Amino acid sequence: MISHRRHILLGAGAVLCTSGLAQAAPKLVVETTYGKVRGVVEQGTRLFRGIPYGSDTAGKNRFMPPAKPASWSGIRDCTNWGHIAPQKVTGAEASEYTRLVGWNNYRGGLSEDCLNLNIWAPLSGEKRAAMVAFHGGGFTSGSGNLAALEGDHLVREGGVVVVTVNHRLGALGYTDLSGIGGAEFGPSGSVGMMDCAAALKWVRDNIEAFGGDPGRVMIFGQSGGGAKCSILMCMPSAHGLFHRVAVQSGSTIRLTHHDAARKQADVLLNKLGVGMKNIGKLQSLPFAQLVAAQGRVGPVVDGTVIPRDPFDPDAPALSANVPMVIGTCLEDQGLGMTDWDIDESGLKGWLQAQVPGKAEMILAQYRRIYPKKRPFLIKAMIATDKAWRRNAVLQAERKAAQHRAAAYMYRWDWPTPAANGKFGAIHGTDLSMSFANADTPVGTGSPEARLMAKRLGSAYLAFAKIGNPNNANIPAWPAYDLPERAVMIFDRTTRLEKDPHRELRLFWDELPS
Repeated sequence: MISHRRHILLGAGAVLCTSGLAQAAPKLVVETTYGKVRGVVEQGTRLFRGIPYGSDTAGKNRFMPPAKPASWSGIRDCTNWGHIAPQKVTGAEASEYTRLVGWNNYRGGLSEDCLNLNIWAPLSGEKRAAMVAFHGGGFTSGSGNLAALEGDHLVREGGVVVVTVNHRLGALGYTDLSGIGGAEFGPSGSVGMMDCAAALKWVRDNIEAFGGDPGRVMIFGQSGGGAKCSILMCMPSAHGLFHRVAVQSGSTIRLTHHDAARKQADVLLNKLGVGMKNIGKLQSLPFAQLVAAQGRVGPVVDGTVIPRDPFDPDAPALSANVPMVIGTCLEDQGLGMTDWDIDESGLKGWLQAQVPGKAEMILAQYRRIYPKKRPFLIKAMIATDKAWRRNAVLQAERKAAQHRAAAYMYRWDWPTPAANGKFGAIHGTDLSMSFANADTPVGTGSPEARLMAKRLGSAYLAFAKIGNPNNANIPAWPAYDLPERAVMIFDRTTRLEKDPHRELRLFWDELPS
């Protein structure tokens, strides 16, 4: 954990000695467009925490587009984590899966003053590719301060600059008040995504001062982070601010539209006792009340901030020249399941409810491929194939159909050894690995995990630098196209397969989505 690491503060006149050679001290005071910031050296990288890219979003700024931060004089200390967005907090009641992936980590504390980012950078050097990570947690939880998102491994392994972002979540980021509060609240249903675009503008204007290249910015994210990346690809305000995209288990095809979003807003307002006549009350209520009352929330297709569905009816022309990496985990949707000991009979009963009249046939297909896989893992794989993997394939198909920038597809089959392997290749198993980091509870730091982190991490580093994931640590990885459908399978034996599990893909394609 970062909090237990040794901090090394170097003054302007200090030197850093490595292998007996005196070198100039790393630049720990950097000038941004709003003022100077001071960082630290940790684990052989420069680290700047909690740099503001926007103003406090409380009070009159609540539900409003992000405003620029106020400039400051002197040097701002950026050695401690910044605030994260208000969200529901889980403690001792957190699930075993949540504890495994470290999702209930709230370092920095909750506040509406949460528009900040973290930067990991090499000790020296310029014009490094920049990798900007958007955290998962859907649109209601998570943060850029999570241990799994720490960028020091990528920096040391590949000499890049890594950025993680905090932004508004939940009801505070995605309540569509345009039909109640009028034009003043017009973009309220997507201000959380406006925050993400604002962070990318800050990166464009400032990353060079940290050694980064504003012309080589990769955005990437897992789960909700992948959804945010999918959405940014169709947002005019983000156009030109990134040059590669990687989506992990977050392929997003369609979003909520105004009619449905306004109904969700009505439910929230009724719970809070707020109506059109006292709409201003929403900006003064404690944020905890809004978080507690929120239901289903997410970005809204409003015709302006988000003018269209991200990948429906096709891939967005706005980002046609931006290459993509698109991936899923084999048993992604096991994250919401706890019936670890389900037997074959229970699996058949569950499947019958999913596909009435076809359970025996479809289970036989899965069993031909995986005759010894535990019923729980078969169940998680079926749920994934039916939804998330289906979306990922559709996203790749529509990106490939543009015949412009390439899409590279992968499937993460390597099961985490944690908890005696009961989770399989569950949701998030590839997250820290894409950060070239095997030293997490998911990776366990084992030699095999280090090999897997090397493979996926090197692919991401190559993609960030040149827009192509191919490198010496993995087999040749061609772009996804029809009819070849090349998919890189990351497992103990990492390999390329063409249209893997074709019969299963075709089965789910025939069912209504």
